[in-house]
Amino acid sequence: MTDNIAAGSPASGISWPADGYVGDPAVRAEWDNLYADRQQLWSGRPNGALVAEVAGLTPGRVLDVGCGEGADAVWLARHGWDVTALEVSGVALERAAGHARDAGVAVHWVHAALTEAALPTASFDLVSAQYPALLRTPDAAAERALLAAVAPGGVLLVVHHAGIDARQADDSGFDPADYVWPSMVADALDDDWEVEVNEQRPRVAPDGGAGAHHTDDLVLRVRRLR
Repeated sequence: MTDNIAAGSPASGISWPADGYVGDPAVRAEWDNLYADRQQLWSGRPNGALVAEVAGLTPGRVLDVGCGEGADAVWLARHGWDVTALEVSGVALERAAGHARDAGVAVHWVHAALTEAALPTASFDLVSAQYPALLRTPDAAAERALLAAVAPGGVLLVVHHAGIDARQADDSGFDPADYVWPSMVADALDDDWEVEVNEQRPRVAPDGGAGAHHTDDLVLRVRRLR
């Protein structure tokens, strides 16, 4: 692990070094501003696709990519997983650590961008990326980072909102072509991977929170064979 990964405990909260963020400061500022605009951005409940897909898995080490305010991380920890939760927003991580402390669970917090985090290779039994905002690059850095984190025999679960990837750029400056979608992760697979789920299905959405209006999910679940 790196210095930016701190072993959390119900009492310790966040203990990474001051200003220890690893990644693009502009991206961090953008997400900090988004979270700071509301006392609570998301519903506070775990994502339905995560709950459904993890139900049959044996708890082990899990990486929660883009953990936000920590609902998935807390749920996973409560169900016996050893959780490492990664997020670019320090505002979100402060809230997430508070929720974990209130729940009495331990989570390892990582204040970093996925592609800059220097995570241990092939170390996680589950890598979960729920509606991630991962920027697309010519060298497929985000896709490669997701795949590289999964241990042999482990699972990568990528879930996103259906239909957004086919939209045109809008006046707000959002362009779906700038981001990584489940189909791109699927395209990066080789013979070391088995596709277990690759489908669009109705979303089991928590009540409230940003994104609650989306009705369908793209769900990609793949297992690393070796």
